[in-house]
Amino acid sequence: MNGSPLTWALVAAGLAATSVWLCRPLPRLRHGRRGLMLVSLLGSGMVLAVSRAGGAPWRVTVPVLIAVAAAFGVASIRARRRRAVLAAATGAQIQEVCEILGAELAAGLPVGTCLREAAVAWPPLRRAVGAHAMGGSVPDLLRGLAGEPGAGDLRLVAAAWQVAARSGSGLAHSLGEVAQTLRAREGTRRVVRSELASARSTARLMAVLPVLTLAMGSGVGGDPVAFLFGTPLGWGCLALGLFLLVTGLWWIESISAGVEATA
Repeated sequence: MNGSPLTWALVAAGLAATSVWLCRPLPRLRHGRRGLMLVSLLGSGMVLAVSRAGGAPWRVTVPVLIAVAAAFGVASIRARRRRAVLAAATGAQIQEVCEILGAELAAGLPVGTCLREAAVAWPPLRRAVGAHAMGGSVPDLLRGLAGEPGAGDLRLVAAAWQVAARSGSGLAHSLGEVAQTLRAREGTRRVVRSELASARSTARLMAVLPVLTLAMGSGVGGDPVAFLFGTPLGWGCLALGLFLLVTGLWWIESISAGVEATA
């Protein structure tokens, strides 16, 4: 096969990125550590196979493999962060749903109409509209929807709905109390997220510092890039450094996720 080693290394990296894109629609590969490991192995295997078939030397293949592995780790962290942001947005929508239900029920509107209005704020609630129209159990359906990321507060709504139905007390009053509780809880979560933002910013800054160190080393007459990418010892240092960097970012996100979950 013809072509320079660098060309084949770029082709291999492109194929690895293509493998990630092709695996995106698969739920088991989108979520979880096993899915990430499987896609990483697939991408790395493609890099190795194509690079070696194209005649790329190890001094090109190994750094590309390390870079691909680090890219998969960073992509996993970014995906986890996106899921956390979406869950936070869903939590705010659940609070809005509860306030809409309480206010419109207090105004004397029918339950079905209130559910339809609330479904505008959070579209998955349309299933509850259908369940109510067919005489199904709205609390049970709300508990099912509470399993979605960020929608756990629906369990409080479901409990208030069920207690009101069994005791005959006003549903509007019960949902109003739940809305007040969710409002206070959401306020606490906002404070926690703002405090965690500084920790995340510090972690990102620390991740950029090694690049600045390489630039400084090159500026004083050294050649750290050639050492890292051209020698076996440099490959080991590069792999270890990227592993520690990705692990540190993952650790910060895990701590932040745990704090947000308990807020």
